[in-house]
Amino acid sequence: MGTIKTTNIEPIADNGTVTLGSSGDTFTLGSGVKQSNMLYPAFYAYLGSSQTGLSDNTAAKITIDTEVLDTDNCFASNKFTPTTAGKYFLYASVNLDAVDATNWRNGQVYIYKNGSSIINGDFNLVENMGRRVSPYVSVVVDANGSSDYFELYAEVDTNNSGNWQATGYTSSQIRTYFGGYRIGS
Repeated sequence: MGTIKTTNIEPIADNGTVTLGSSGDTFTLGSGVKQSNMLYPAFYAYLGSSQTGLSDNTAAKITIDTEVLDTDNCFASNKFTPTTAGKYFLYASVNLDAVDATNWRNGQVYIYKNGSSIINGDFNLVENMGRRVSPYVSVVVDANGSSDYFELYAEVDTNNSGNWQATGYTSSQIRTYFGGYRIGS
């Protein structure tokens, strides 16, 4: 077969349909080619080592320091600043550790947009205290493609006002992570 080279394909009639292939066909994008309307930018990063000494009952910014995926260089300095406007699916989990057994009362994980919480996941064990929990959060949110940014925060309330930690990569397991991608306009 031959190669077709063009800059634009449009239907014959306005608001028509252009069909590529038929049922069961597969189209492969060449290396480095992006589908323009979704899934980019995308990022996924995790906490490489535990973030310790965090103050009781105070929201702390989680230092996500190990990038696995950052398609458009939009994740830097622990925040995601997408450069394409649209709707994004963001997700995160933080392994909240009260350090001492049975000190963990309540913990929350937050995704912040432009410095304010837009969603949180909460675990409340006030009557049945423990040590470690990993709340998960996800959200669909709009980003303007220029100045909006997203960060990961968490907090723990212990029964003894002790410090807590966000557990990083341990025993070949990712414990704390943050990711997201564009899902459309």
